[in-house]
Amino acid sequence: MTEPEWDDLKLFLNVARAGGLGAAAARTGISAPTIGRRMLMLERATGRTLFVRSQRGYRPAPDGEVLLAHVNAMQEAAGKIAEWRGQAFALPIVSIGADAWLSKLIAQETSDIRASSDPFRLCCQMHRAGIDFTYRQTDVGLMRERPENGNLAIRKSVQVTYAVYSSAALRKATPPWVSLGTQSAYSPADRWVFEHHEGEIRTWANSPELLLQLIIAGNGRGVLPCFVGDAQPGLKRPSPILEDLSYTLWIVAHDDDRHRPEMRLVMDRLAALFKRLAPRLAGRTD
Repeated sequence: MTEPEWDDLKLFLNVARAGGLGAAAARTGISAPTIGRRMLMLERATGRTLFVRSQRGYRPAPDGEVLLAHVNAMQEAAGKIAEWRGQAFALPIVSIGADAWLSKLIAQETSDIRASSDPFRLCCQMHRAGIDFTYRQTDVGLMRERPENGNLAIRKSVQVTYAVYSSAALRKATPPWVSLGTQSAYSPADRWVFEHHEGEIRTWANSPELLLQLIIAGNGRGVLPCFVGDAQPGLKRPSPILEDLSYTLWIVAHDDDRHRPEMRLVMDRLAALFKRLAPRLAGRTD
C-alpha cells in the first residue's frame, strides 16, 4: 500500500468541501474526470471508502470524515509553516560577530548601525574564541588580526588599546591582581596577568563581564580594554597603556556577500562608527 500524496489529500479536501467533482474542478482548474480518478486512487492507497457518491454529489463517508479532520489539521499546520517561513524571509539578516568586549559595544551602538526603517534585521553575536569564516559563523566579523586566507572583503579600522585598571577606592600600594582563568583566556590580553603576575593573582573569573565586576568591587588590578575601563567612573588607570596588547581592528566579510545592499550598508556604518569612537578605543582621555 502506497502512502497518499499531499497533492491528492489537498484535492480530497476540495472535493469534500465543495461536495462534488464539478465544484472541485471549478476551484482547482483540474478536470472533473481527472479528480474522480484521483479520488479512486486515494481510496485504494488508504484502503478506505472515503465518499458516498450519489446524483447529488460526493459526501464524505465515515472514514472520509476521519480523513477530512486529519487533512484539515495538516492544512492548518502547513499554513503555519508557510507563515513561519514567510516571516523568516521577510527581511534579510546581517550578523555581526566580535569578542566579548566589542560585541557589547556593538549592542550599545546599534542605533548607528541600523535605523528603524532599514529593510534588514540585525543579529549581534559574541565569539570569544575567534571567528572562522570557513564555516560562515557570522556575516561581518570584527577581528584583531588581518585574515591571510580566504575569499574575504577586509577593511582596516582603528586601534584598540588595553591598560591596567583598579577601583579608585582601592588604597593598597601594591594591590593583588584579578584575572580571567586560563581556561577562559583566548586573547593575549586575557592571558597577560597570568603570564606576568601569576603569583599575585588572588581572584579570577571565567567571563569578561565578571572580571569587570570584580575589578569594580575592589578585588584588585586587572587588564581591560581602555574603552571599557575608561567608561567606568569608579575605575582608574594606575599605569600607562600596555602597548604590546594594542591591535588594529579589521572589519571582515565574505567577498561574495559584500555586494548585498544590507551588508555594504552595515560595513560602511561600522567603519563610520569606529572612526567616531577612535579616541575612545585608543584610550585617549584628552
